[in-house]
Amino acid sequence: MKYKMTKDIKRIFKCAGMILPLGLLAFSLNSCNDYLDKEYDASQSDDKVFGDETMTRGFLADLYNYAPNGLSIFNDDQRTASSRDCMTDNAICFWGLHYYTFVANDAYTSTNHALTGFWGTDTKSARACSQFIEKADPTVIGNKVISGSDDSRLYDRNIQEATLLRALAHLDLVAWFGDAPIIDHVLSTSEASAMTRTPAGDVLQWVADECDRVVNSGYLPMRYQNENSNWGRVNGCMAYAMKSRALLYKASPLNLAKTNNAVKAEEAWKAAADAADEAIQKCQENGYKLNGTEGSYDTSAEGDYYKVFASDPTQSNEIIFGSQVMFNTQVEKMLMPFGFKGSSFQSAGRTNPTQNFVDSYETINGLAIDQDPDYDEQNPYANRDPRLDQTIFHQGSRFGDVGTTVGRNVDVREDGGEDLGSAGEAGGTHTGYYLKKWCYNIDINNASNMPHSWILFRFAELLLNSAEAHFNLYLLNGNASDLNTALTNINKVRARAGMPAYTAETLTLERLQNERRVELCFEDHRFFDQRRWMLFEGVTRSAEVTKPRYQQMLNIYGVQVGGTTANPTYVYARSKANDTRTFVSPKSYLFPIPYTETKAAPGLGQNPGW
Repeated sequence: MKYKMTKDIKRIFKCAGMILPLGLLAFSLNSCNDYLDKEYDASQSDDKVFGDETMTRGFLADLYNYAPNGLSIFNDDQRTASSRDCMTDNAICFWGLHYYTFVANDAYTSTNHALTGFWGTDTKSARACSQFIEKADPTVIGNKVISGSDDSRLYDRNIQEATLLRALAHLDLVAWFGDAPIIDHVLSTSEASAMTRTPAGDVLQWVADECDRVVNSGYLPMRYQNENSNWGRVNGCMAYAMKSRALLYKASPLNLAKTNNAVKAEEAWKAAADAADEAIQKCQENGYKLNGTEGSYDTSAEGDYYKVFASDPTQSNEIIFGSQVMFNTQVEKMLMPFGFKGSSFQSAGRTNPTQNFVDSYETINGLAIDQDPDYDEQNPYANRDPRLDQTIFHQGSRFGDVGTTVGRNVDVREDGGEDLGSAGEAGGTHTGYYLKKWCYNIDINNASNMPHSWILFRFAELLLNSAEAHFNLYLLNGNASDLNTALTNINKVRARAGMPAYTAETLTLERLQNERRVELCFEDHRFFDQRRWMLFEGVTRSAEVTKPRYQQMLNIYGVQVGGTTANPTYVYARSKANDTRTFVSPKSYLFPIPYTETKAAPGLGQNPGW
């Protein structure tokens, strides 16, 4: 099959050097016009592909399409067009047949695995990356030393790109499935059928070691000089960031004991802390930082945090590695409140954040809402963490392109609210909320395609990785230096948000985990974080109902808004649908390996409970 760009795509991406992740469409990232006019023929033999410069570059470009992407799924208007946080207590999707609802309700098996694609995508990525590493020809690609150029020693750089993408595939594989095969070369048929899995902790260490190997090679730029034309490429700073996440996951309770080489918790957290600190240092040296101006951060409803996700990603100093840019309004169409109807599109509001999640935002005093006597549940959005208004559409939120007639306040009142919707297949909310994060403030009557990039690694995560690792070390060793480092880094994130600093007396593991929940929400962290922390142990629906809503994970809540737009009233109750989550330990900590894979390679075995 051949994949060839249309004239419109060529026009949009002229001189941009970006990949549009539509299926396996691929074209070169390396230059301006020349390679955009080429095509990659995926049906050709290795000799033909890797004997041709353009096709080799196309093959490399195609490898990037395997990387995790939480925005490309919005192109499916049916079963995946909502945030994957709908598999967590952060959100629900109103449509009962949604794939993520099946996961949240434990309504799937290894034979009808709703999201089996994660296994297939990651293992295919590892194989394809290995194929490139083994087959790419330096005489075809070229390997000249070009002083001051991103393309200096291009072949060597390309090999390191493929190496990092292969490591990323293994990191993702472990996150979903736990123990995983290490695919570090092109497997023969006999090797594939005899494939076994390596313990998760050892795979994560292998990922970290691969990151070290790439950085130590010196062939991959820490940051590209021309980021616009190289946007979406992995770089050296991304290698440091990926190592940080891999070792954080390795130290976490879910994975700590999953290794052939026993390691103590203190040793694992120390390695994670060191990796995070080194990543922070290297990224800062190369200009990465939190979005905004330190000391005068904009915390308005469309302030510095919001702009990380709704402004030109290629101009961001916070995004260390993001997906290839997609120009569309599909994200806004799937997320914006249901009542935003214009000549450009009708919004669907497929992702409904929960009251559980909204309640997790502290008051502006830095307190949980049940701990602050100034909190008023009949004026619930006043004096809250500014990230709430930058992330969530709630009653009274102002949106719609500024200066146009379509700008208005969101209205989800039960009696006449134009944004409530029917919450059927057409759209609406079962919880009283919609997701604002990732949505540009556009004119729905004249909507322009906006640049969207899925963020896989950003600077704020590194600060939180360091804070988590050092705080866990402090809990084990009592060293004040670890506590101080944890406070320093978590408070940098909070300062950008406009929130007061934690102190040695107020920082707890629960508060640290909550900060990560709020800062990294809807970026595909919550599902993995809850599991690697093993938060579900001993938790039941009946037992948790006495806790504050933000601490409940299996009972799902929303708000029903009444009254008038000038004087709304709020009644908090269970979500109108999908009001429970099912978690079976240890089964639900990991996805099942698809039955077809275990049948083809019996040595893979199956995860517990499946």
